[in-house]
Amino acid sequence: MNRKFWKGFMCILTALIMVLQSPCLSGGQVHAEDLVLESPSVILMEASTGQILYEKNADEQRHPASVTKVMTLLLAFEEIGSGHMTMTDIVTISEHAASMGGSQCFFEAGETQTVEDMIKCIIIASGNDAAVAMGEHIAGSEEAFVQRMNEKAAELGMVNTNFCNACGLDAEGHLTTARDIAIMSRELTTKYPEIFNYSTIWMDTITHVTRRGSSDFGLSNTNKLLKTYPYCTGLKTGYTSEAGFSISATASKDGVNLIAVVMGAATKEIRNSEVCKLFDYGFANCRVYQDDMVLGDNTTVPVTGGKEEAVSCVPETNHFSYLLTREQTSEQVNKELNYSELTAPIMQGDVIGEAVYYYNGERIGAVPLLAGNDVEAITYGFCFRKTLYHLFCVKEK
Repeated sequence: MNRKFWKGFMCILTALIMVLQSPCLSGGQVHAEDLVLESPSVILMEASTGQILYEKNADEQRHPASVTKVMTLLLAFEEIGSGHMTMTDIVTISEHAASMGGSQCFFEAGETQTVEDMIKCIIIASGNDAAVAMGEHIAGSEEAFVQRMNEKAAELGMVNTNFCNACGLDAEGHLTTARDIAIMSRELTTKYPEIFNYSTIWMDTITHVTRRGSSDFGLSNTNKLLKTYPYCTGLKTGYTSEAGFSISATASKDGVNLIAVVMGAATKEIRNSEVCKLFDYGFANCRVYQDDMVLGDNTTVPVTGGKEEAVSCVPETNHFSYLLTREQTSEQVNKELNYSELTAPIMQGDVIGEAVYYYNGERIGAVPLLAGNDVEAITYGFCFRKTLYHLFCVKEK
């Protein structure tokens, strides 16, 4: 074989070794003690259960930069989900939105775009102008939208968060934590999984239509992990000189959905590398137990003193998840159905029991069981009519 062949062979072999050694493609078991992370604040969460797998200074308040836009997107998808806004609605760019500095899509005041294109501009290109315009479209002004952001943060239990704007530009008091970012990222991705239709777009194009005519504007995803980590599905990067390099990253593999938050990394390379380490650790050490049929069909519970002898029973949700570590097995998970002693009247939606899950005898969670219909209390008049019916109307067979 000639020298040219061997030179090419060695180049391919060297590249393969580099890929296999990359932290983004580690296939072996990773232990918590192996996670040597430089970034000042990180957290790793499993999304379907909300369980925390790893954390470091996760409650330390820091500037979030454009990771702020996770909340902006959450409120936008809530508006769409409630029917108050559609993807085809038109957003008009204000002078205020067009004046935003930093990362932007260079909108002009008076320009219009659809809600869907604005979502693309926010999550793909991290447009500050797009985020502010979306907030104004939803709430009437950025100030009113920021109030809604903070109300939503309080509702979600983000106790160390205060937003001052819709886009993440540095501002005094505009602070959050890695834990709070994971909480809002979980809310967005689990309630509105269609966000992944946009967070996974690598490149796209919008069209600027202004007084001077129309022109195409290219969108390139700021999240390079989409190309370097095989299971990455999003979500939002961030950088300012005050915040450093931050990210809320999502990845999915074999039913395990991870959220890795890194805040304040010194470089983009450190941020991305440490997200890979967190993902590798999570995928290597956990899997999700799922029960998608909490109850069987036609389950009923006895009722005393009612016009009916039983009430139908439905679970609050037909899905229960629990995170198992590498050492745990799903065979050790047991379910017990507990019902209350019911006396009429019963109203549809009343809690009448719970499906309790145990691991090795230890309670790990429960799903409330609800009444599927009303059961009225029995009355003397009802008893009298029922007696007459049986005496005179029911014929013996």
